[in-house]
Amino acid sequence: MKWKGGWVGKILRVDLTEKKIKEQKLDRDLALNWIGGRGFAIKILWDELLPGTDPLSPGNKLIIATGPLTGVLLPSSGKVVVAAKSPLTYGYGDGNIGSRIGVMLKMCGYDAVIVEGRAEKPVYLYITSDAVEIKDASHLWGKGAIEADIILRKEHGWDAGTLVIGPGGENLVRYAVVISEFGRAGGRPGIGAVFGSKNLKAFVAKGWKDIPIADKTELLKLMKESIEFLQKQPGYKKWVAQGTMMTVEWCQENATLPTYNYSEGVFDKALDIGGEAMEKMYKVVRKACFSCPMPCGNICKGKTKGFETVFGELDYENVIMLGSNVGVGDMSWIIKLNYLCDEYGIDTISAGNVIGFAIELYQRGIIDKTITGGLELRWGDPELVAKLLEMITYRKGFGNLLAEGVRRMAEIIGGEAPKYAMHVKGLEVSAYDCHYAPAMALAYGTSEIGAHHKSAWVISWEMRYGREKVDKAKPAKVIEFQRIRGGMFEFLTVCRLPWIELGYPLEYYPKFFKAVTGIEMTLEDFWTIADRIYALIRAFWVREYGHWKREYDYAPRKWFEVPPTKGIVAGKVLDKKVYEQLLDWYYELRGWDKNGIPTEEALKKLGLEDVAEKLKKILRK
Repeated sequence: MKWKGGWVGKILRVDLTEKKIKEQKLDRDLALNWIGGRGFAIKILWDELLPGTDPLSPGNKLIIATGPLTGVLLPSSGKVVVAAKSPLTYGYGDGNIGSRIGVMLKMCGYDAVIVEGRAEKPVYLYITSDAVEIKDASHLWGKGAIEADIILRKEHGWDAGTLVIGPGGENLVRYAVVISEFGRAGGRPGIGAVFGSKNLKAFVAKGWKDIPIADKTELLKLMKESIEFLQKQPGYKKWVAQGTMMTVEWCQENATLPTYNYSEGVFDKALDIGGEAMEKMYKVVRKACFSCPMPCGNICKGKTKGFETVFGELDYENVIMLGSNVGVGDMSWIIKLNYLCDEYGIDTISAGNVIGFAIELYQRGIIDKTITGGLELRWGDPELVAKLLEMITYRKGFGNLLAEGVRRMAEIIGGEAPKYAMHVKGLEVSAYDCHYAPAMALAYGTSEIGAHHKSAWVISWEMRYGREKVDKAKPAKVIEFQRIRGGMFEFLTVCRLPWIELGYPLEYYPKFFKAVTGIEMTLEDFWTIADRIYALIRAFWVREYGHWKREYDYAPRKWFEVPPTKGIVAGKVLDKKVYEQLLDWYYELRGWDKNGIPTEEALKKLGLEDVAEKLKKILRK
């Protein structure tokens, strides 16, 4: 089977230590069995990364990967995956970003880039259709991600695609991200720190080659149908007006809004920081990714005196984690805090989580001013949050501890601290409280990168289905969503939001795949590839840890032990027996053993016989 389009057929390799640049032909089996994006990333890391590699050492590999549908004319195709072994979790870590960078990379003639080694001094990669250069970045080092991005665009053109780190990545904050186009962030598990560990400030691509298409006529026909479908949907106008920000009011209503480090599921000032308030008072312009007919970027500016010139791109997660989770109910301040995170190049979700964790520990008397360096930590103090963000970014004083993430914080502080640490496998929980949402808690527990909602956002389905129900439908739905959201959309590599928010039919994606590549695959074929990717990601975790425990898939202790006091879930906690049953069913449906390790039989069914053999050797030790 040979492709006629989609993939451009080359992978770029850059060794920063040796200053070597080379191209290699895209392997046919890699393309057809792993497709792109996350599939390419995990396969390359499994095959090439020396087991036990320190994530912040020159030996770690940084992967920037597109998919066959990236950059072509279909809904929301401007996506790219950034991946590496995570310095936050020590397992597999990745993220995706919607911007020009993936499109430009393919127009330069590459499906993926593999970066290894460490430069002697700060550099950035500059890729065009004609050349690849390792360029001096001394004039950029120390500057914020947004400031550095502007400088790069002035040097290389405003149409360039960019990935840039801020001082958070330079200072190896373990949840540093990469920033693109002044506010799009990706790589929550510390991909920005991997950039920093390599002295790599930025990645710039500017291409002009055509992306090959098997059937342009069919592609145009499908795109026309898609735009018409999306724009006719009843939720279209509200979506482009508010984007993910409409989730604030929904979570408040269902008592799943993280408040005071997930102590509560409702917030007194929720409406002040919700989608309606943003749309009417703070939003100034709408922003879209490449080829997106349903733009959701909310560019906002503050209204409070002193904030009128501060702009930020808001979505649900950054508003809540820098808002209700730390007790802040002033939207102007949240815009400012979000801007600071983007400029510093640190993840808004993890930053809001570690600060909320620290405040709760202080309020409970688990830590005091001898630990905080004299700071009094209290809820609802945006100036304190801003100060802590700066301390985290530059690893100053108490900020040096917070820069390690909640798992390491809890281990260092000890005592009762782990009880209040909101993470799974070291990755801080994103913005949904699950005291009474067991399926969503399971989605967090079994997420491929740690506690992230992206791959299995089942909470809306669970509210409709019945949060109190306990049956196999819940783990089955988690796996279904992991195949779609964390599988198909991540390897094709395109945005999931048309399907999630406006009901765009999944059946369009095999049609687009055939029109672009000339290869016919069904949705069932996609699900098999998704299962293969998930199994290899889990095998990677087992290999890097050298063992595996069922407890690594548990939701945070706090949801089991500390009930909220407000709203419709007051007094509720996650039932441990219920969670254990759901986890048993999840493993059974995936073909994994009772500890969450893929069985030899399951791996062989997915064509991973060699992986099964390696896991057996690891687990014998």
